[in-house]
Amino acid sequence: MVRKIRKFFVVWANPQTLLAATWRFFVALFDWRTMLRRISRRPIIDAVFVSNMRDEVDRQRCLSLWHPKSGHFNGPRYWVNGIAGRTRVLDIVTEDLATSEGREKAKEYFIRAVQWAKNKGTKVILLAASTKRLFGDDGAQLKENFPDLIFTIGDNGTFFLLREETTHALRNANLRPGHCRIAILGPYGLLGEMMAQALAKDEGYNIIGAGPNISALKRISRKYGIDTCRSFSEIGKVDAVVACTHSEKIRLNTENIELIRHPEKKLLVIDVAEPSNLRYQEYQKCRGTVVRQDAGNAYSPKLKYVLGAISYKMFRLSRGVTFGCFAETLSLAGALKQDMEVKGIDWFTVSANNMEVIAELFKKDGFTLPSPRCFGEEL
Repeated sequence: MVRKIRKFFVVWANPQTLLAATWRFFVALFDWRTMLRRISRRPIIDAVFVSNMRDEVDRQRCLSLWHPKSGHFNGPRYWVNGIAGRTRVLDIVTEDLATSEGREKAKEYFIRAVQWAKNKGTKVILLAASTKRLFGDDGAQLKENFPDLIFTIGDNGTFFLLREETTHALRNANLRPGHCRIAILGPYGLLGEMMAQALAKDEGYNIIGAGPNISALKRISRKYGIDTCRSFSEIGKVDAVVACTHSEKIRLNTENIELIRHPEKKLLVIDVAEPSNLRYQEYQKCRGTVVRQDAGNAYSPKLKYVLGAISYKMFRLSRGVTFGCFAETLSLAGALKQDMEVKGIDWFTVSANNMEVIAELFKKDGFTLPSPRCFGEEL
């Protein structure tokens, strides 16, 4: 008993723990739209984004010393076009998912979070950040356990925005096919492979794919006819990097940026990875030699965060900007409310048809590309 009391005081005497709890309290207090829904006995939430935390920076900011018994807790709340979205954050960081024990714990917390969301009236669930493959490539277990919910990994929205953003960034940097060389980090992941196809096959750029997975690199090389390598020392000089992985084995830093960039020329880095491939602290060291751009995000002037800047800065974003996968989930929830046929589609599959549906929903809901930003700050 004494130990429990001591532990309680240690946790709640911590200033950051109190600050995070105070933020959650005031978000709930000022979320007047949710209060109206409660009064009118309507479903509280339409879309829930179940996500792990990126790193210890996120853990310190969101929880500090407190650990929720359920394993999940409230993150930022969103409203757009009358649709209520909420992040439900797992008490798990990306690094935890590298172990089998961590993944099992994450699965347990995730299912609890889905049940919580269902009880709030939610119809669309996003497997966000590193949880997207937590239940395999098709999410069969989730679909079987919760057949009345829509599950999505959000990659149709993310890739649609990434492709558009990358094309614009290359064009603005005057990097044209046949006149430049581009490295894709992690070309064998879902987004990485689709970028290889879009840039090499569709646009005709000279591409080299880099990553530690030898067999996957060989497959990508055969399929798309691009050069591949395992390390930065083998890449050679490139004009731009599209980072689709946060793997420690192929991560940008000051030293390897100098290895691959042309002398007297800044390296364009389009970073879609979560957590970012080029860490913020590392970026501060080399910002004079790189132009780094966030990618895969969506913007809408109608998107509102409860408590505004305090909330969106927790995600290192900016006003009206959210992740592409979040935008997809909000749009699917809106489509469902309008009785549009979106429930019968497999949103674990990224395809031209699915992207076409999402592109139309984005257009209807007012989601567009944000202005170029780096760690949420306008370039």
